[in-house]
Amino acid sequence: MDLSYPIGHAHLPDGPLSATERTALIQQLADLPAQLTATAREVGGEGLQRPYRPGGWTGRQVIHHLADSHMNCYFRFRLALTEENPTVRPYDQQAWAELPDVAATPVTVSLTLLEALHTRWVTLLQHLTDAQWQRTFYHPATEHTFTLDQALALYVWHGQHHLAHLKSLNR
Repeated sequence: MDLSYPIGHAHLPDGPLSATERTALIQQLADLPAQLTATAREVGGEGLQRPYRPGGWTGRQVIHHLADSHMNCYFRFRLALTEENPTVRPYDQQAWAELPDVAATPVTVSLTLLEALHTRWVTLLQHLTDAQWQRTFYHPATEHTFTLDQALALYVWHGQHHLAHLKSLNR
């Protein structure tokens, strides 16, 4: 198994998602916080101090990263819905994972933040029209314009990708 990409690489949809596909992805996004919390409990505090692979982040860093990353994506959705193809701001994920609050803040804080954030994000997503799902934002680091359909698929993958990292700490 590839320790860096235990569920494989992300695959973005080429065109619009169907309503059924969106509903399934939104449900996965809604379920993620509870899955992360359950996995963090199973792994335990000591387990979360271990990296999921040599040179990788610790479980603690992964959980705080998910909160950081998903907050950024939520804001990107809101920008795309209120501006015409906004350019979003990239950030140095590695540098953020090394900031002192990551080591000093209990993971329960980021797990609670993810629960609230995903509740808000899912509520937004459940009310979008088909046209709104095709709104876009530009990410200068990847030099890619994402539709909201593509961003949804990417961030569902992102959550499952890091959930698999956390689950690997039980091995």
